[in-house]
Amino acid sequence: MNVTTDNAPVPRPRSPDRPHWPAEWEPHEATWIAWPHHEPDWPGKLGPIPWVYAEIVRILHRHERVEILCHDAEVEEAARRHLEAHGVRDNIRLHVVPNDRVWLRDSGGTGVLRSDGSLEWVNWRFNAWAKYDNYERDAKVGSAMATITGAPLVQPQRPDGQGRVVLEGGAIETDGAGTILVTEECLLSPVQERNPGLTREGYEQVFRDALGIDRTIWLGEGCVGDDTHGHIDDIARFVAPAVIVLAYEEDPADDENHRRSADNLRRLEHAGARDGSLKVVTIPYPRAVAMSGERLPASYANFYIANGTVIVPTFNDPTDRIALTTLAELMPDREIVGIHAVDLVWGLGTLHCLSQQQPRARR
Repeated sequence: MNVTTDNAPVPRPRSPDRPHWPAEWEPHEATWIAWPHHEPDWPGKLGPIPWVYAEIVRILHRHERVEILCHDAEVEEAARRHLEAHGVRDNIRLHVVPNDRVWLRDSGGTGVLRSDGSLEWVNWRFNAWAKYDNYERDAKVGSAMATITGAPLVQPQRPDGQGRVVLEGGAIETDGAGTILVTEECLLSPVQERNPGLTREGYEQVFRDALGIDRTIWLGEGCVGDDTHGHIDDIARFVAPAVIVLAYEEDPADDENHRRSADNLRRLEHAGARDGSLKVVTIPYPRAVAMSGERLPASYANFYIANGTVIVPTFNDPTDRIALTTLAELMPDREIVGIHAVDLVWGLGTLHCLSQQQPRARR
């Protein structure tokens, strides 16, 4: 892949009708998750996963409401039992909404605020990362979220007239001030099968119209083991205006992640880190996590920022402490809580992948 510029669009007056996509640290009304039930997502290891989810909800519900989608009544009852065992009885709502998998970051809507401050869900077309045939129920999750909240739903169309835009929430990251991070591997690689023929400029137009984005920064590749073809939320995250946390592998002899993260660092330097308009802080990767011979996408960058807290995946690794300490220094106004994710990442995702924030309306 060629090293590119950030391709910032030509500045133009901001339309008062364009939406605002808030940064993750801006106030939430709620966090959305879906209760785990699909055993093939964690082959042979589904048993401990609901307990991990219960721990996640135990942390989050002290700070904001947690909306939990349950595949059916049996899953809903199982969720209640696990949550009650963790002492969680309030500030949660359970909804029976059939779903295929529970990675709500990708199947759910992206919450934006309209010019009047009201909530709107951007509902991308979901095709299960072009990997699975059974995603018909997941494709309806965004609509269910809109129905439950009573908020309108918009379905972005390709600017070339070729139908709805295929995208997942894990592929996009914002600072809440009009800048978005994405990867070329995810959106432009010919093997990713999302929007064949949609150009870099076409994506940037979609981001402007649907999310109110003024500037798109293109990184290169995602992390090793990521089966989504390079989601941004495993490698680079905003933690404050113009401050980016980048997952960086320092050892060139040990890991393919070194080449990828070094290239991404160069791109960020070109985009603004050199002149000080961007600050880039690196966090390590844990040692490679594998199961049954399969490399897994273990990354501390898959943290989730909620009201008053940040939950961070940990991997029983000495670098856990470095990642937690770095994030605590960058976000001193929030408690930083590690969540054991060695079992969770067997599903090829962790905390950010499974959650989706609902921004708080401003009216």
